[in-house]
Amino acid sequence: MEPDGILETALYADDLVSAERFYAQVLGLHLESREPGRHVFFRCGRSMLMIFRPAATSQRPPIGTRQPVPPHGAVGPGHVCFRVLSHDFPRWLDHLRRHRVRIEADFNWPNGARSVYFRDPANNSVEFAEPRLWPMT
Repeated sequence: MEPDGILETALYADDLVSAERFYAQVLGLHLESREPGRHVFFRCGRSMLMIFRPAATSQRPPIGTRQPVPPHGAVGPGHVCFRVLSHDFPRWLDHLRRHRVRIEADFNWPNGARSVYFRDPANNSVEFAEPRLWPMT
């Protein structure tokens, strides 16, 4: 047995307003929900990208809380990779530059798949990569 995919992934940011602006306005993700001071959630295809403020999520919720999610958080920058089709790379690179997003790396892997790396406002590493980076059926 194995899970059938990744339903959600999380990054952490102290400044949720900047994170929301970046992921909604620059990357064009659909804002699903927000709880000021705690999180912003975005829909990305059939998955969710969740941005949490670690100071709010690293504490155990009060007993009797409606949603008793265990504490979680991370220290330091995380990483997320978005699937981008090869013919969309030129438009994305132009779009990122217009939004003054600095490209850290742009290269082809040994299998020929292209990756572009940049940072979000919380210094998380964000990657755009061709699906063939990870050949899957």
